[in-house]
Amino acid sequence: MRMKLYQLIPFLLVLLFMTDVEAQDHAHQSGSAESAFIQDNQTAMDRMMTAMEVKPSGNIDDDFVAMMAPHHQGAIDMAIAELRYGSSPQLRRIAQEIIVTQQQEITAMYQALNKPLPPAQAAPDQIAPVKGMTP
Repeated sequence: MRMKLYQLIPFLLVLLFMTDVEAQDHAHQSGSAESAFIQDNQTAMDRMMTAMEVKPSGNIDDDFVAMMAPHHQGAIDMAIAELRYGSSPQLRRIAQEIIVTQQQEITAMYQALNKPLPPAQAAPDQIAPVKGMTP
């Protein structure tokens, strides 16, 4: 049984509608991921900038570490956001490396001053992207 073109129109309209809804849903998810990523990064930047406002102590080395440790933690927090929301395997790997190296450098700076280490944090090197939030 052959269908005529005018008989196909309702099916085509449904197909177009479904495609449009899927495209809007993807755009919404992408926008949500982008929005969440931007928010996480802004939070990291605000926390880092506040923590870096160090009153000079009279000891350059102490002041250096007091400013650099939050700077490195900011890089860690931004890398975590990439792991949560990013999809590029290369950038996710770089984010993992940033987390490990910045934590090592924070530790080395505290050790250089013979100061107690900050509280330990697990390296989130295997964070899966947020489900339904990847672009």
